[in-house]
Amino acid sequence: MSEDHATALASHLTATGSLTPSWHQYYNAVPRHHFIPDVAWAVPDGTGPGYPIDRNHDAPGWLRAVYSNASIVTQLDAGTGDLRTGKGTPTSSCSSPAIVFPMLQALDVLDGHRVLEIGTGSGWTAALLSARLGSQHVTSVEVDEDIAARAAESVTRAGYAPHLIVADGTDGYEPNAPFDRVHATCAVEHVPYAWVRDTRPGGVIVLPWRPTYGHGMLARLVVDGDGQAIGRFERTASFMMLRSQQRTIGWTPHHTDNAHTEQTTLDPRTIINAPDGAALTIAAHSPGITQTVIADPDGDVSLLLSEADTPDGAWAAVDYSAGRNTYTVTWWGERNLWAQVSHAHLRWVSWGQPERARFGITVTPDEQVLWLDHPRHRVLPNT
Repeated sequence: MSEDHATALASHLTATGSLTPSWHQYYNAVPRHHFIPDVAWAVPDGTGPGYPIDRNHDAPGWLRAVYSNASIVTQLDAGTGDLRTGKGTPTSSCSSPAIVFPMLQALDVLDGHRVLEIGTGSGWTAALLSARLGSQHVTSVEVDEDIAARAAESVTRAGYAPHLIVADGTDGYEPNAPFDRVHATCAVEHVPYAWVRDTRPGGVIVLPWRPTYGHGMLARLVVDGDGQAIGRFERTASFMMLRSQQRTIGWTPHHTDNAHTEQTTLDPRTIINAPDGAALTIAAHSPGITQTVIADPDGDVSLLLSEADTPDGAWAAVDYSAGRNTYTVTWWGERNLWAQVSHAHLRWVSWGQPERARFGITVTPDEQVLWLDHPRHRVLPNT
């Protein structure tokens, strides 16, 4: 029965371009169900709300979820949350196959390559890499001891023996360096330079990059001969944050009695629905700003902006109502967040609305910068 489900998922992934011939045999060699615990929380890939799965109470339902294009959350709130309810912050998962295999494809591994994985998680990706390259060439680092122990059992049961390390992946893993490839399964806002340090010149780093503004994107960086990593954004990618970079993000208005009120003719929905290129420009021009969108059934929309990790920091709310020619902006703080975000968006428009593929990122020992078209054309804050 598992073979039927696995075959159906493979057919779907192949048809959508997520599973290429170079990884198909390893998909078959490393069955996903070996890496999913009996009780977990399935999150369908854009098809509906999450739901609990329990192998002991509903084995067929559990198997269908495992061999669907869903991410499977295996831990909530660092182990204190109840997976049967889904309530809490996901802190470990087995990612959706529709992103697992494109990320592996982006690594462009060759025989004999040594790979460092940041975030062992369920162990599925470490096992896939081991099947492709040989266990001796794979090092995987996991910060959570319980998750690491469970992954080690699953990987061993599947017949592989990569180097599994319990440590903070922020630091890379210098004892086994240099690596030809670094594969991060957790998102970062700031790329740890240790990952660049541990990669040989010409080596590739594939990671989900997630600024405070906008959504995550998959970055593919190549290390040059001067200790820099340079690359572009290939697609969107939603991953949990590296634990050392987790941030408190939420809209918390305060000092409302002293808030400013003004009008704007720029429809906030224009910014909410803008392409990735606009979000990248805003993230570069106005770092540290988070966004929340609230849409009412009657068509009203609010764009809420705040400073990450700063409960008493600046905030702004821009409200759209149908039939109006101007829209109300309410803001408080030392930064007018709406003014900064709208200015960045219109700057992007003035550049000809460049798409995501034209943006890139450079990581050096001292800084991380975004650029447009060429690494020399840096997109700096408030420029």
